[in-house]
Amino acid sequence: MADLVPFPRSPRTRPSDPEPLWRHLLGDQLRRRRHERDETLSETAASAGVSPQYLSEVERGLKEPSSEMIAAIAGALDTSLIELTSAVADDLRAAAAPASASASASATGAFALAA
Repeated sequence: MADLVPFPRSPRTRPSDPEPLWRHLLGDQLRRRRHERDETLSETAASAGVSPQYLSEVERGLKEPSSEMIAAIAGALDTSLIELTSAVADDLRAAAAPASASASASATGAFALAA
């Protein structure tokens, strides 16, 4: 008779808990930093050399900006690219933490492979 080997579940087992996209978290960070400075979209966009419409789409996670655009917007907000990307990475880790915690709690799932 074959031995059963438990098959660990992935951290994101439910389709209702998709991993957040980088562009959404980036947009949240940019909007938060712009609001902290009490700036309008037009003011920040003018400083960055982009249109207010483009900045709005980036903040809402609708656009995937190039690294040059991210650097320009970060500069307009008096922050560095490394500070901004680190903050986005921290947000991504925080969003993934509850899912990985629940996955490790239920690591012994109903899936198994027969050897």
